[in-house]
Amino acid sequence: MVILAHGTEPDPIFFYANRTALTLFEIAAEDLIRMPSRLSAEPMERDERSLFLRAVAERNHISDYSGIRISRAGNRFRIAQATVWNLLDAGGTIHGQAACFGQWTPLERTP
Repeated sequence: MVILAHGTEPDPIFFYANRTALTLFEIAAEDLIRMPSRLSAEPMERDERSLFLRAVAERNHISDYSGIRISRAGNRFRIAQATVWNLLDAGGTIHGQAACFGQWTPLERTP
């Protein structure tokens, strides 16, 4: 299972990834925690990703998400049946968003 989380900055930065996520995204933990989460998607996929994350912010949780992501080394993969949710404190303030998924399929590398 891949688990990732990013904060609420204007350009959200990852602050957590489990070992499976680090392996899939081909990145070291110290590099991931400085990386804007939008970079996990290719430029042409970022608008769709942004719309999806806004929907999560409004609904607090969405299941069964799928989309194309890219590793730091440029390897593309499709994620499936991902669950994404808001990270809320006891007062309901959003402190970020987290995602988990256990299904992904490698795709051809972009030129």
